[in-house]
Amino acid sequence: MSGAHTVVSTRAPGGRRRAEAGAVGWWQPPTRRRGGPGQDTPRGDGSGRRRAAPGRIGALVARLRPGGGGSQHRRPATPEERRSQRLRLIRRTVLAGLAAGLLGPLLVFGLGWVFFSVPSPTDAVTNQVALVSYSDGSRLTRLVPEEGNRIAVAIGDVPPHVREAVLAAEDRTFYSNPGFDLTGILRAVWNQVQGGSGGGSTITQQYVKNALVGDEYSLWRKYKEVVLAVKISQERTKDEILGDYLNAIYFGRGAYGIQSASQAYFGKPVQLLDPSEGALLAGLIQSPSRWDPARNPDRAVERWNFVLDGMVAQGWLGAPERATVQFPATIEPRRAAAGVPADANGHVVTAVTAELDSLGITSEDLAQEGLRITTTIDPERQQQAVDAAQAALEGQPDNLRSAMVAIEPQTGGILAYYGGDNGLGLDYARVQRLAGSTFKPFVVLAGLQQDPPVGLGETFDGEEVPGLRNAEGADCDRCDLKQAMTVSNNVVFNTLAKQVGPESVAAAARAAGITAPLDDPNEGIALGNKEVSALELASAYATIAGGGVWHQPHLVSEVVTADGRVLFSAPTEGERRFPERVARNVVESMLEVAGQDGLALPDGRPVAAKTGTVQSRFDGDNNDAWMAGFTPSLSTSVWIGTDMNTPIRTSSGDPISGKTLPGDVWQTFMGEALDEAPVETFPPYRPIGEAASDAPPGVDPEATPTPTPTPEPVVTPSSETPVPPTPEVPQETDAPQPERPREQDSLLFGNGGGDPEPTRTTPSTQDCSVTPCG
Repeated sequence: MSGAHTVVSTRAPGGRRRAEAGAVGWWQPPTRRRGGPGQDTPRGDGSGRRRAAPGRIGALVARLRPGGGGSQHRRPATPEERRSQRLRLIRRTVLAGLAAGLLGPLLVFGLGWVFFSVPSPTDAVTNQVALVSYSDGSRLTRLVPEEGNRIAVAIGDVPPHVREAVLAAEDRTFYSNPGFDLTGILRAVWNQVQGGSGGGSTITQQYVKNALVGDEYSLWRKYKEVVLAVKISQERTKDEILGDYLNAIYFGRGAYGIQSASQAYFGKPVQLLDPSEGALLAGLIQSPSRWDPARNPDRAVERWNFVLDGMVAQGWLGAPERATVQFPATIEPRRAAAGVPADANGHVVTAVTAELDSLGITSEDLAQEGLRITTTIDPERQQQAVDAAQAALEGQPDNLRSAMVAIEPQTGGILAYYGGDNGLGLDYARVQRLAGSTFKPFVVLAGLQQDPPVGLGETFDGEEVPGLRNAEGADCDRCDLKQAMTVSNNVVFNTLAKQVGPESVAAAARAAGITAPLDDPNEGIALGNKEVSALELASAYATIAGGGVWHQPHLVSEVVTADGRVLFSAPTEGERRFPERVARNVVESMLEVAGQDGLALPDGRPVAAKTGTVQSRFDGDNNDAWMAGFTPSLSTSVWIGTDMNTPIRTSSGDPISGKTLPGDVWQTFMGEALDEAPVETFPPYRPIGEAASDAPPGVDPEATPTPTPTPEPVVTPSSETPVPPTPEVPQETDAPQPERPREQDSLLFGNGGGDPEPTRTTPSTQDCSVTPCG
């Protein structure tokens, strides 16, 4: 047939078929080529014979030849074709992006829907509680309200105007939104991009947030909020969600839920609230501490007006009624004992919450953030402090009260805190009482900073004078400052306070860490006629123990939210208040006191201490008794007195002084607290001014050879780097000694040694029945 390919098969030798030239083999389909019908016809080879078209193998070989390949036969794309290809690529990219933009969030949302569980109403409250722990991480307490402050109420029992007030304050589209506010979410995203925080949340989201515990301003938290808000909206009705929210939300004053809030602010059930009262409670939800009328009345009125105006705008309150509404009166807030132990540890917890408030961590943060609070309290030393105080008062008169505080000088961390056995009562660790002779070290501190300084070797007349007497065994005809401190001679320190100036003594006490008012002091300040607390005294002594570096006494070491954010971490650096050498000289004056009073620590452990006894207006009686002292690593103060500032006696009728019951408590605690610690020594003593004599108490130091230190070079010590000590070379001779060169220690110290003995003044007349005599 014309135009058809004819297959001619001949039998080759051996029985094989072969194709004749010009035919197409059965194994090779015809090859179509682009470019027109002429290309389908095999070309001649110039000899008159037609050449067969190459098969697939031949085409492959052609492509592999150098310079060959099928691409050389392809026509280049036209500009229109290239433009069409680009458009197709763009369309596919856009479609892929749209698919990812639509399907991606749906996929992420679906994953959240599967893995996030809907919180229960109980979760919304219990997951918010704060946990307070000891320094080792063991639990001290949970700050959770007592059951009386979590009274659930049915949504039907909440008056409509109260519910509408809450909606006006928190979510005016609650009944129409799907559980989340898209505008608020976009605002939150924008704030995150801009580096800010915040963003609107519906009531459903707020409920979910409280149940999840987490107030971190992050997109992750918003994502969880939205997923669970939608999920809970599908599983519960709007009224159920609103009811759960009203029963879980915190209103301040320790009140969770609308029913407890009604009782806390108005002293009546929620069913009896009027629109004005409902508006006040609704306004509290966002920030209870900011808008509590008892704390910020002006802000409370402003917020109250905002809620009422919102109710009018939504048509829930008529304008005429709004015009007649008056701001409601609230009852006085009661102290909430939520989670505060009733035993001695209750004072620790109360002090911790007070400290948190001073750091800007409010009661609502404690109630809603699920905080994890680590304290500085050492659980073992805390128990030792409680046991020592209770053991000393066991069997003693019921009117006796006690307090003890132990502080680490290197950090200011409070290791033990005892304010009495009634954890919900008065905290005696912060009660201020007359200090007695525990103030004498501050007189020495003031004298050492005079120009010229008053060294520990300065001698004074110590005999009693009219109106000012010494305790039994404290008299001395002549004694230096260290001797006077050891026996607690009142006359000597009264004289020194008058010499250096009472204001200088007060300034020295403040520099050490006393925060109580020391206004208008007189020389009686040397004998403790100003009031201090056990906490202040332990802190001030810790500054001396720490070489003149003051650390803020604190109970809170760290505060972390439930979602891991660190809200506070106690600083480690201190503040230098006076030079180390001055502090070491004060320590030297106190080193023999504990041994003199029979209160030395085991193993010969060096300890600086001072007793204090405040005499009563009744002859032979005392009203307050103190013992305070420190090693390089632990400063402890103990007080014993009464609520009514009346005479203190033991069960056997003996007057209590600093070295009796308070001394027993102090010695027991310090011995146990340091039992496993290595024996520490204080830095070397380098005298400022006249060095203290080696004479024992009661022996005239001027009649006893006093070791004379080798003169030191003129050096001004840095407040950061103490000057290395220079070895002292004793001069064992009674021969007259050459005058010691004037030693310039610093501008603060003035010139030391070699100065004529200062003129001594006669102590002012003082009635010991009124002013404490130490």
